[in-house]
Amino acid sequence: MNAPQDFTLNLTRFIRAPREKVFDAFVDEAALSRWHCPRGMSVASATVDARVDGAWRIEMRTGDNANHSVGGRYREIKRAERLVYTWVWEQGVDGMAGLQTLIEIDFVARDGGTEIQMRHSGFPAEAARNGHAQGWNSVFNRLTDLLDERGTAATLILLGEPASSYVRSARIGLAEKGLAYTFQRATPHSPEIDAIHPFGKMPAFRDGETEIWETSAILRYIDEGFDGPSLNPGMVVDRARTETWVSAVGAYIYDAMVRRYVLQYVFPRGEGGTPDRVVIGKAAVDMVCPLDALERCLQGREFIGGAAPSYADILVTPILDYLGRFPEGGQLLSDRPNIRRALDNMRARPSFAAATAPHDATPAAQAR
Repeated sequence: MNAPQDFTLNLTRFIRAPREKVFDAFVDEAALSRWHCPRGMSVASATVDARVDGAWRIEMRTGDNANHSVGGRYREIKRAERLVYTWVWEQGVDGMAGLQTLIEIDFVARDGGTEIQMRHSGFPAEAARNGHAQGWNSVFNRLTDLLDERGTAATLILLGEPASSYVRSARIGLAEKGLAYTFQRATPHSPEIDAIHPFGKMPAFRDGETEIWETSAILRYIDEGFDGPSLNPGMVVDRARTETWVSAVGAYIYDAMVRRYVLQYVFPRGEGGTPDRVVIGKAAVDMVCPLDALERCLQGREFIGGAAPSYADILVTPILDYLGRFPEGGQLLSDRPNIRRALDNMRARPSFAAATAPHDATPAAQAR
């Protein structure tokens, strides 16, 4: 007879804060309201009776105002050392409504901080355990934001070369959201990039244990996962227009404007180490159509998204900035006042300066 399968979840997380402070964050109502939900959600209410057999309950709310409530009772409380409590969803989450599971947490002092050693047992299936693993990792990211003096820079890591247009876009987005983050220089196909991005491209991004690749996905993650100004317009027609230009960057803009044009000047591949004029000439022709379409899109608008910068503006800006640094690109932009105006709007924003490295005179590290 086969032994029953064990679907226990074991997680370890180091937080740069004293054990007492970390422990108290688990049993203090005000603290729980600030961190105990995954990215993109909020805590609508938290009630705690922090004594053995005392009840606790947390109501989490999604961005579309759907509520998810969970609660239980404390089995063991030993301040700064150990916490044991039951966990029961009130609504259906992975088929677990009404099913009681058990959480056991040890708080271990280590390396000037605290290691959380959590065991969450009683899951009926692998899918339920894995879903909770993703949720808990996101919740612990928020706990780190709260307790680590570095804030979000303790969990958010952006990897890439600062001159890359895509890396610059990610940095603009992070700055627009007002997020502190750690920037780690890494080249395409380096071990650091390859560990996250299956195609070895940059940027790559990490939020604690969560790994994300591709710039548009990174922008959406930080936009929906964190407070701050939205990078996605409110009106559906504006969102559709934004998505159109997000797609256009990958489908039409990047290849002609960066790969076949800007990089020909930065890394000349023509005879005698000079730019290949044939390639540049063809790229200049192919740039006309997307630039004309963008010029029409920006007629009467401050930004592609409307009144405020969107994902699309953030993706297009570094490309246009580089385009204007070279002769043919500069001429193409000079003939399109709407694009120039929108580009000036983005250049004037603090996020643009924050995403431009001091040594970034040319896109010499651009390599996609």
